[in-house]
Amino acid sequence: MSYTVKELYYTLQGEGAQAGRPAVFLRFAGCNLWTGREADRAGAVCGFCDTDFVGTDGPGGGRFATARDLAAAVSRSWPESPAMAAHPFVVCTGGEPLLQLDEPLVTSLHSAGFEVAIETNGTLLPPAGIDWICVSPKANAPLELRAGDELKLVYPQDGAPPERYAGLDFRHFSLQPMDGPARVRNTKLAVSYCLAHPQWRLSLQTHKLLGIP
Repeated sequence: MSYTVKELYYTLQGEGAQAGRPAVFLRFAGCNLWTGREADRAGAVCGFCDTDFVGTDGPGGGRFATARDLAAAVSRSWPESPAMAAHPFVVCTGGEPLLQLDEPLVTSLHSAGFEVAIETNGTLLPPAGIDWICVSPKANAPLELRAGDELKLVYPQDGAPPERYAGLDFRHFSLQPMDGPARVRNTKLAVSYCLAHPQWRLSLQTHKLLGIP
């Protein structure tokens, strides 16, 4: 299988339970809930996505013929120094990473020394061996992946109250204010909900606040 990658770069994880952790971000092109084109947003299953996942023109983006080729590119993105050797971490995201992420790539990334994380909408089941599974459910999409490490809910979503997901098998429950024109209001709502329901922790998009990729 070949892989189509929008961008590949080294940064800090900006949100959720792993916020602040150095990571290589491997952003796959394509999604099953929206084409990524503004002309199609009104009819999309997910109408609030703020990520560019179309094409291969981002930093480090391109097409990779084999899992080993892509794992090598991920390795080149991780800094080379003795201090960095112990905890290589890659976040596979998108779009929807599970359209492309398969067991050979997970194996190749592990062979390169990486802990492998995904950020997924939960509509597809993952291959074996992923170390950290973060699911961000969307109100109008079927949720097939109902267990993992973190459930990160963009809030508020019509038809997706936190109560709908609170009983699922996740170790961490994160509530993230929906970005956009109502971000300040949505943040206040998320803070209030977390204060009243301590199962949930507030997740902020710190990469946007800090101006980092």
